Amino acid sequence: MSYIAAPNRYSQMQYRRCGKSGLKLPAISLGLWHNFGHVDQLENCSNILKLAFDNGITHFDLANNYGPPPGSAEENFGRLLKRDFEGYRDEMIISSKAGYTMWDGPYGDWGSKKYLVSSLDQSLKRMGLDYVDIFYHHRPDPETPLEETMAALDLIVRQGKALYVGISNYQAEEEAAKAIQILKDLGTPCLIHQPKYSMYERWIEGGLLDLLGNEGVGCIPFSPLAQGMLTDKYLKEIPLDSRAAKSHGALQQDQITPDRIRQLNELNAIAAGRGQKLAQMALSWILRDERVTSVLVGASKPEQLADSLKCLNNIVFSADELQKIDQILAS
Repeated sequence: MSYIAAPNRYSQMQYRRCGKSGLKLPAISLGLWHNFGHVDQLENCSNILKLAFDNGITHFDLANNYGPPPGSAEENFGRLLKRDFEGYRDEMIISSKAGYTMWDGPYGDWGSKKYLVSSLDQSLKRMGLDYVDIFYHHRPDPETPLEETMAALDLIVRQGKALYVGISNYQAEEEAAKAIQILKDLGTPCLIHQPKYSMYERWIEGGLLDLLGNEGVGCIPFSPLAQGMLTDKYLKEIPLDSRAAKSHGALQQDQITPDRIRQLNELNAIAAGRGQKLAQMALSWILRDERVTSVLVGASKPEQLADSLKCLNNIVFSADELQKIDQILAS
């Protein structure tokens, strides 16, 4: 039987306007960085996507190199989009990115017009789409002039291959401010910035959030759980099946120190007082700021995503709670 989306899918989700644009995004968006490659089970991917959509998650975030192997997350998403969601495309915000190594040679990385246009053409083919809703430059390129990279984003919108454009991993004044101004001058405003942000990764508080707020640019943080550290997995020790136990993972064992475990337990106590799990509080903590449009979450199974969605039940923090959280993180 063909998938039929839940009729009440928009009743519980919160939607926030993206900067000063006309676009609204769900407070929770689904990132396909992990768990959607060819190494993963397609039906599990399908079940995660269906649960997301049934709960009002309309934004699905990809990149050319997501997998593994690179490109396979887009291929799987395209396959499921055609099979399960063919009648729902206009209810979805689909994004992709380019900026990291995707193929060999001088044209498969960074931020040249050649790379960005070619990469998006490949992404559209993998997903079976005529356009993406948002196309990002994934990281700054120190060698390509910023004017060329932003002109490529402008061209992509004018070609009809993307409705909006954004940037990711750009520092505030020296990179993001200049990119935003160039795009504004070209007539294709920067819709959104995707930075890394969590309780343990707070660099965007040093100017970027103010910049985005002042310029009317949305913000959608990734890695809000610090690669899984801000969950109940590490309250006692490092589980053998965790990311930290895998030497090739982004989260390393030496990051889970006795002091870090103590901090996590103290944060967990605050979360319990709020009626939340630690991961739910970590997501709520990001969403407390009105300058944040949405937060990207990942999921390895539907139950994990359902658990994350519960963060929306309480995104208000008292001044005392915020002070205690800061004191714990500084100790």
